[in-house]
Amino acid sequence: MGLISAISLWLIPGIIGFILVYGTLKKVPTYEAFVEGGKEGIEISLSIIPYLVGMLVAITIFRASGALDFIMNLMTPMLNLLHIPPEVVPLAFIRPISGTAALGMTTDLIATYGPDSFIGILAATMQGSTDTTLYILTVYFGAVGIKKMGDALKVGLLADLVGIVASIVIVTLLFQ
Repeated sequence: MGLISAISLWLIPGIIGFILVYGTLKKVPTYEAFVEGGKEGIEISLSIIPYLVGMLVAITIFRASGALDFIMNLMTPMLNLLHIPPEVVPLAFIRPISGTAALGMTTDLIATYGPDSFIGILAATMQGSTDTTLYILTVYFGAVGIKKMGDALKVGLLADLVGIVASIVIVTLLFQ
């Protein structure tokens, strides 16, 4: 086993052990704090469920209604002009909404076109360069009661757009 593998194997248990020892030395009831954190985690999980169900239903309706296909048909001529593969555009639309749906799309693209294909590399890069902005805002902001999320929405969607454009530009420059 190499040094990096050994460090990798023991890093997280070491951090946890350090926190427990440090907390004990500072006379913090570490076990009780751990149990309290677990209780809070369960409460948060339960409060998130309605928002999660609402988001998943909205995604399913959007895809099943044919709205995504309609938008793709309208955009295909422009995408061809810009040399953007139309196959990755649904991923760009779905990624800010749901990480699971986007991962499913990425997996399908890689299975169809191959991991070393331009589309496979672009899908993987896009998946890693963006975040689930609408999911985060809906689920987590909703769970803690934040109502004013306009600025977070703007910044999050702008970051997603930059990630998508950067993915397309960089993968095109490096792999075509």
